[in-house]
Amino acid sequence: MSSASPLHPLKKDGPPTTGFTALVAAIVASDLAEPITRHIDAGSLPNRDAVIDIVKKLRELLFPGYFGKQNLTTQTLEYYVGELLGEIRGQLFEQVLNVIRHQATRHGSPRLDFDLAAREIVQAFLEAVPRLRATLATDVQAAFEGDPAAGNTDEVIFSYPGIFAITVHRIAHELHGLKVPLLPRIMSEYAHALTGIDIHPGATIGDYFFIDHGTGVVIGETTTIGRYVKVYQGVTLGAMSTRGGQSLKGVKRHPTLEDGVTVYSGASILGGETVIGREAVISSNVFVTQSVPPQTRVNVKSPELQYRNRQPQEFKQELPDDWMI
Repeated sequence: MSSASPLHPLKKDGPPTTGFTALVAAIVASDLAEPITRHIDAGSLPNRDAVIDIVKKLRELLFPGYFGKQNLTTQTLEYYVGELLGEIRGQLFEQVLNVIRHQATRHGSPRLDFDLAAREIVQAFLEAVPRLRATLATDVQAAFEGDPAAGNTDEVIFSYPGIFAITVHRIAHELHGLKVPLLPRIMSEYAHALTGIDIHPGATIGDYFFIDHGTGVVIGETTTIGRYVKVYQGVTLGAMSTRGGQSLKGVKRHPTLEDGVTVYSGASILGGETVIGREAVISSNVFVTQSVPPQTRVNVKSPELQYRNRQPQEFKQELPDDWMI
């Protein structure tokens, strides 16, 4: 039996077969023909695995004692934070340096002192860590207070997908605000893949934010969310249309939710001019494309039950009549 096969392209004690060489040439020709899907002669890209590792270490820093090294004490905390911060600083500097250098090469940006720019970005980001920790503490509190099924805040931090998603978002949003390309989106899509919660790094979200259950939540780039807002699974805060493509970049396309708004499962709120007023409640499966006044409830019409082969029974569902669509 011959040892050569389509899965075994090398001849015994010889170079690749003619067929294999032709296949390599065809793939290379395809690579060269499609510039959008290749990255050759274009400088360093960020390393996705390294970016995810940075997220994990930042999570340790933001929630000390929960992830990574446990059994911390007040005596060991300073040493632990210093060591971890040093690792994060080095890794983040490398990735930021790669990505801003790549951006300049890719888009013909003016030449910069890339090392200095990367160091300034990393320093500004790390100086924001205490503020991020304070904000995330409000998110944990909102999740605990808003969910009677929560046993304690430890459970919330360890296991709630909404807390993981908002943690990654707040990290990514900070880098997005510092004009760092690529890295914020890598981070947000990492959280999206694990939780099913899709939050664009550009979205602005106030403190005491709670996503309950979370699967299928979509929050678009130009969304603005106030304080004490709660959303449930399947909620979309999206754009009316993206047919304009890149011409819509920088345009307010997604809605604004003011303080104290609650949005129940399956609701869609669309449009950059749509404002949901303070303490409004958007019920399940509602489709909203216009602004809603403060302290208003938006409902779909009461469902109608249909019976077959039995005597109809009276069904009543009392719904507030302050706002019906």
